[in-house]
Amino acid sequence: MAEHLIVAGALNMEQCEKTGCVGERCFPHCKFPSDGAVVDGPWYLQEPLYLRWKQWDCQSDCRYYCMLDREKEREALGNGPVKYHGKWPFKRVYGIQEPASVALSALNLAMQFHGWLSFFILLNYKLPLKPNKKAYYEYTCLWHIYGLLSMNSWFWSAVFHSRDVDLTEKLDYSSAVALLGFSLILAILRSFNVRVEAARVMCVLSWVLLNFSFGRYGLVSLVILLAGSCGQCVVGGGLAMLLEIYDFPPYEGFVDAHALWHATTIPLTYIWWSFIKDDAEFQTANLLKKDSILEWEVPEEH
Repeated sequence: MAEHLIVAGALNMEQCEKTGCVGERCFPHCKFPSDGAVVDGPWYLQEPLYLRWKQWDCQSDCRYYCMLDREKEREALGNGPVKYHGKWPFKRVYGIQEPASVALSALNLAMQFHGWLSFFILLNYKLPLKPNKKAYYEYTCLWHIYGLLSMNSWFWSAVFHSRDVDLTEKLDYSSAVALLGFSLILAILRSFNVRVEAARVMCVLSWVLLNFSFGRYGLVSLVILLAGSCGQCVVGGGLAMLLEIYDFPPYEGFVDAHALWHATTIPLTYIWWSFIKDDAEFQTANLLKKDSILEWEVPEEH
């Protein structure tokens, strides 16, 4: 029976690419090749811009709707979902390939922006500043870079989950690697209280070199942060990563383990930025105490 479904699916795909139809459902843009050029018909029949941007060509739609038909047949036979081209069968919403992951990536982006903005306001409007109007907190610039890399990573995550093509996949993975690599360096600098500029430069150069060699720093970064930073957030992040290991089909075609992982990172982002702000307040208070002690100890000139 399984072999019969495979053969039927291949025949339906071949027929769809020739006729532009799956059963009673037909696709007008099957009159156009994947590059969007017109095969026949006037200019007003050209494929809509939003479909061309998302690269929903004839082959993609044929694969998608043939997949849905196969899954209906499998469900009728009492079989569970299977992966197609390495991915679970998700149901589109307004042309979005994985709507739950897109929505949760957007929420993570919003949480990162909220955390970064509140950190910026804290340093520039609530905490004392140096005479040159700069913050006392010595890791200000590094956390700003971290915030920008985080927002960039979640932006491309949302784009990638909306449409999985080679370009969006590379942008998503490269931005995630950049964020993880920088997080590792920042974890080292903050955990070991590295303040010397030369040491920071060496660490950043090491990060650049590592980015060309490795793709994942999550475990190392978690260990370092657990030793010297916010343990609650790190432990939660480690538990959330288990969802990436335990993969399961999307519930009702929308929510899979990866989407749930995106959901768990939303509260962790709030906790993480709260830790960063607490650290900024603590370090600023310590530096102000040291400055006041030094001023007290300096003898007055007569």
